[in-house]
Amino acid sequence: MMRRSRRGSHRSHSPRPAVMALSVLSLVSTLAAGTAAAADKVLLLASTTSTEQSGLFDHLLPRFHNATGIEVRVVAVGTGQAFALARRGDADALLVHDPAGEAALIAAGHASERADIMFNDYVLIGPTEDPAAIDEAPTAAEAFARIAAAEAPFTSRGDDSGTHRAEQRLWAAAGIEPSAPWYRELGSAMGATLNTAAAMDAYALADRASWATFVNRQALAVLFECDEALFNGYASLLLSRERHPHLRHDLAEQWHDWLLSEEGQDAIAEFRLDGEPLFFPAVL
Repeated sequence: MMRRSRRGSHRSHSPRPAVMALSVLSLVSTLAAGTAAAADKVLLLASTTSTEQSGLFDHLLPRFHNATGIEVRVVAVGTGQAFALARRGDADALLVHDPAGEAALIAAGHASERADIMFNDYVLIGPTEDPAAIDEAPTAAEAFARIAAAEAPFTSRGDDSGTHRAEQRLWAAAGIEPSAPWYRELGSAMGATLNTAAAMDAYALADRASWATFVNRQALAVLFECDEALFNGYASLLLSRERHPHLRHDLAEQWHDWLLSEEGQDAIAEFRLDGEPLFFPAVL
């Protein structure tokens, strides 16, 4: 704070205009440099609603920030939307779960590298009375076939997410094209889809992490699980420097490498809910 002079004249001695202007410019330059430096350490990650809503990022990101000083801002969308962000160059990195879509993104030249990071599995949820008797099915495809044969209500995310794409593959494996009125495509995230299933006593496909953190279960339960077709792997993708030169590739590579490192893999393994792991490291 500027003080009035108490020596000689009682007039205040204000700084000269030129000096004040230089001081303001210096302050603005310092703030701008600080803001730019902070922005240079921010990574925009497009990832899935299942990873974000499970609380995984609340567990991982502080550890990554402590190790690197990089702040990660997550855009949680369906995997299909994450691919769209990548094609437009609107995300610096991806953490998604659709191998076919990941391969297509690389083939189109938008991504340059892919690495398996972690995995869990999908589970078939339904009303405990199980009108389609899927708990007796020998395979996931047969469980889907039984739901269709019974025309039992089924709620689908219908949002081009990784889970929705996995569900479509399972219908195809069963040789079925599901349709209304028993089949409901909602265009919603996993939590909203499970809420609708609970309200309708309907079947649904969910990733295990989303089911573990879902509270409003009502009469729903896991009725079918542990089939190889229900494997759910997550991968980190680096985007192309040539196709998207404006992205923060150096930060993305540090994130990618940290996820693959012993520290990153240990952090994934340590993430649990009520003592149960929600994701398993793919490298360790």
